[in-house]
Amino acid sequence: MDNWNTEKPSILSLIAPCGMNCGICKVYLRERNTCNGCRGDNQHKAHHCITCSIKNCELLSKTSTGFCYDCIKYPCTRLKQLDKRYRLNYGMSMIGNLDAIKREGLEAFTNYELVRWTCSSCGGIVCVHTGYCIRCKKEIKQ
Repeated sequence: MDNWNTEKPSILSLIAPCGMNCGICKVYLRERNTCNGCRGDNQHKAHHCITCSIKNCELLSKTSTGFCYDCIKYPCTRLKQLDKRYRLNYGMSMIGNLDAIKREGLEAFTNYELVRWTCSSCGGIVCVHTGYCIRCKKEIKQ
């Protein structure tokens, strides 16, 4: 199994407050001008990520974990909308991810993500947005 990209942040730091695994995002995975994830600096980050209402939520700073599941309004309308879009378009649930992190812990969740998003053919990473392995270009159904 690929160890993701050792030159980039650890997978533990790539889990956004909303439950998104930034390590499987097409902007993170591209070869040039890559993003360092939601919790990273804003260089090369998509504008919608910089201005994200969830990442910049005033209630998020009041949580002890830095994750939405720890918020008094969880799951809020913004998170529900994002979750619905990702479930319909990409077969992934932000709320499901957050519930798993809360229940199992961040390390167990990231271990699961490594298995889930690793190409069984070549060990590369499958992009959540395209459904293709970035190394061998094989389409992987999630």
